Amino acid sequence: MVCAKLTSMSTPDNNPAPDAGHRHSFDGPENAGQDQEVLAQMRDIAEVPAVEVITTAAVHLMSAAAVKCGLAAGEDAEQLKDLDEARKLITALAGFVTAAAPEIGSQHAGPLRDGLRSLQLAFREASVLPDAPGQGPGEKFTGPVN
Repeated sequence: MVCAKLTSMSTPDNNPAPDAGHRHSFDGPENAGQDQEVLAQMRDIAEVPAVEVITTAAVHLMSAAAVKCGLAAGEDAEQLKDLDEARKLITALAGFVTAAAPEIGSQHAGPLRDGLRSLQLAFREASVLPDAPGQGPGEKFTGPVN
């Protein structure tokens, strides 16, 4: 439920670019129904604890990185593999988890760190020329992963 709310609030259709010629949804009476929906979504997200929002964002990064490492389920996993993109996602995840850990506590940060480490190892395994220890994705935040 939280993922759906976060995703629906962040789609381009709901948040047009300021210069795209669109008016903000709160600008006119013709958008009253949409305004009520947005307000309801904002109230719903306001009820979600920060730790849940943080862990949901981390899980999204993990899922995307896993696909880009070639770990997707299905026959097209190899076609979806993109290690350059995976490196970016894993590095962002490492920074995010490192920064969030003191705020979310070890009971939530521990599993995120475990998932991150698994992704770092999967990246190393998928690489034709593995990075030197300490140079892999996210290792500037986590230290070398073996």
